[in-house]
Amino acid sequence: MTPQQRLNALLELVSERGNVTIAEIGDALGISPATARRDLATLAEQRLITRTHGGASALGSGYELPLQYKIARQADAKTAIARAAAQLITPGETVGLNGGTTTTEVARTLGKSERFRRSEGEAGLTIVTNALNIGYELSVRSHVKIVVTGGVARRQSYELVGSLVAGTLSAFALDTVILGVDGLSAQYGATTLHEGEAEVSRHFGSVAKRTVVVADSTKLMKSTFARICRLDEIDVLVTDSPVPDSFAAELAAASVELVVAG
Repeated sequence: MTPQQRLNALLELVSERGNVTIAEIGDALGISPATARRDLATLAEQRLITRTHGGASALGSGYELPLQYKIARQADAKTAIARAAAQLITPGETVGLNGGTTTTEVARTLGKSERFRRSEGEAGLTIVTNALNIGYELSVRSHVKIVVTGGVARRQSYELVGSLVAGTLSAFALDTVILGVDGLSAQYGATTLHEGEAEVSRHFGSVAKRTVVVADSTKLMKSTFARICRLDEIDVLVTDSPVPDSFAAELAAASVELVVAG
């Protein structure tokens, strides 16, 4: 385990349990008390946790992990989802992508795909995004025309939010928008943790002919703070494993096509 992976695992452990002791960290991660203390100090300096006597506590139940600490979570599932989502896109499409680890994997898969390569200097795919990291990564791909919206950057997710995003998107007509979410349920539809990001995702959906949600199984049948759209406003859900029959029936009732990544 690299130091970054260890910090990721430690931050996730604190976030999940709320409070942890040095001994619990050692048992869960297999590290020494000295290493645990050093790692806790590193996370506390970045204001990601609160140090306590003999351990640490999370900042709050609704706290959002910064993007760089989410990268390793459900990594294999997100890679599989990205491959399946990329197969839904045909050359020449204009595709919207919001931010997040799953949509970042989708962007990477699209960027590496030979299906979208045309003659030198001609783009085979146009991607519109409010995610700075996606824009940066795809800017070197000659076959991708990358358009980044305006807006105010959020440090946690690298996403641009605010009225400038809506102003940019209102000038476009997208073929497909691929949205990463933090929750998806029949009652509340697609949801996320931050209201500004939810608003941006709604704008993406309003200018797209087709809305695709990409979400691993840990996001399904749960809801988070800010609503993006109703379930029946989603055309396709791409996930990593079969869903319970009850949720499959709810998806079918809302006319949502279910794609399970192989």
